[in-house]
Amino acid sequence: MIEIIPTNTCPPNLAELSKRSEAFAKFAPWVQLDIDDGVFAPEISWPYQNEQWAEVESMATASSALPLAGALKYEVHLMVEDPFHIGELMARVGCTRILAHVETLENEQSAKDAFLAWKSAGAKEVGLAILIDTPLSALDALIPLCDSVQIMSIAKLGYQGAQFDSRAIDRIKELHAKYPNLMISVDGGVSESNIAELVRAGAQRFGVGSAISRSADPASAYLALKARAESA
Repeated sequence: MIEIIPTNTCPPNLAELSKRSEAFAKFAPWVQLDIDDGVFAPEISWPYQNEQWAEVESMATASSALPLAGALKYEVHLMVEDPFHIGELMARVGCTRILAHVETLENEQSAKDAFLAWKSAGAKEVGLAILIDTPLSALDALIPLCDSVQIMSIAKLGYQGAQFDSRAIDRIKELHAKYPNLMISVDGGVSESNIAELVRAGAQRFGVGSAISRSADPASAYLALKARAESA
């Protein structure tokens, strides 16, 4: 099943996160929350700005969910150097899917420990994202642990509007050929001009930023992307 998931890219605070989620919830069942720590990725998002860590810890302790978590399902993309604890917190505040970068996990055991902690905290799905320049072989030992893998299709993280990197198409084809039952998602530069080719390569989920958020009519852009992907 094709999923188009609008991305809430690096919200600076909880109020902006809520504002964007409210807009997305009008037409989409899922949103991808991008979290950057300023180390693994250059931007700094909530909850890594000053005094925000206490805010998310307080929410988790009180079992308080992210804004609109009852109406909108959250997938969180952790572009952070140390994903373990923030992934656990995000699961506790209502994130259904947790995606960490394979580049931030030391070994297979660290992935197992993180995934177990996140599912124990409430996540339903866990998986890995992989940078465009990281060899796909980095995933081999970890694929059995993953519910999904997200192929990054841009070179620069943390920004909307980055140029699509066509190398992602062959990477999706290779991964799909090797693991035909694996759910493959794509994030970065997805648009009406490339989504059909990405589907034919083997992807079924799409994190979409500027093609939706910067459209004059985000709901219509979402529906057009979904129709184009499903027709492929």
